[in-house]
Amino acid sequence: MKVLFYFIALVAGASLSIEGAIGGTLGRNIGEIETTFYMFTIGFMTILLITLFLGKGDLSQMFKVPKWKLIGGSLGSFYNLMLVISVPIIGVGISVIAALFGQIAMSALIEHYGWLESSKIKFNKNKGIAIVLLAASLYLVY
Repeated sequence: MKVLFYFIALVAGASLSIEGAIGGTLGRNIGEIETTFYMFTIGFMTILLITLFLGKGDLSQMFKVPKWKLIGGSLGSFYNLMLVISVPIIGVGISVIAALFGQIAMSALIEHYGWLESSKIKFNKNKGIAIVLLAASLYLVY
């Protein structure tokens, strides 16, 4: 069953590359910030429909959680905007590898220290090697 979640994460990563490519070309037509606005508007409408028909949570809880937990949408918008800006200049591959490098390096720090109420997972040699290899892949693709 756990393999299904690895596959879902793989599909999510592939969809980000597609989104970056689409956003990069759309940004040339309508502007980078406008593209990010458009993409998040469409994303909002999509997730609104999914929430209405499949949601089982309690949105009212967002008024009770610490406010720092609500910045995720802003970070997602920033990520998307940075892809829209960088893809036309350096390409989908470099943009996504650089973003992935940033994600993996930051996730290793977050897990190691248990920041943001995440589970503590100690940094180890294998993670270090993976980060170095990813940096090497960024260099080689560049």
